[in-house]
Amino acid sequence: MEIQSLSSAEPFTTKDGSTIRELHHTALQSLAEASLPAGTTTQRHYHRLTEEIYFLLEGEADMEIDGVRRAVGPGEAILIPPGAWHAVAAATDLRFLCACSPAYAHDDTYLE
Repeated sequence: MEIQSLSSAEPFTTKDGSTIRELHHTALQSLAEASLPAGTTTQRHYHRLTEEIYFLLEGEADMEIDGVRRAVGPGEAILIPPGAWHAVAAATDLRFLCACSPAYAHDDTYLE
């Protein structure tokens, strides 16, 4: 049994500019907690292979996927299909879970 505590996960900055702490990372999937300070935006990007789901824990944000924008908040889950350009702009300090399949990889992140 593998159990990872959020408090012991080392933070790092992803290619899009968000800070994440990975809880699990296998060949098939990854799960991380991501944070973004109020007033900041991730760099618009897409993943050729990876499908993502963001689940908002705290904060409010403007989510953009392929040119469609929507305000999102705690308790909402956002599906980001492979190949979809996306960015998230934090209106307040933002904290969310990010599930990726296959697992997150810098090499599968393409910036605008």
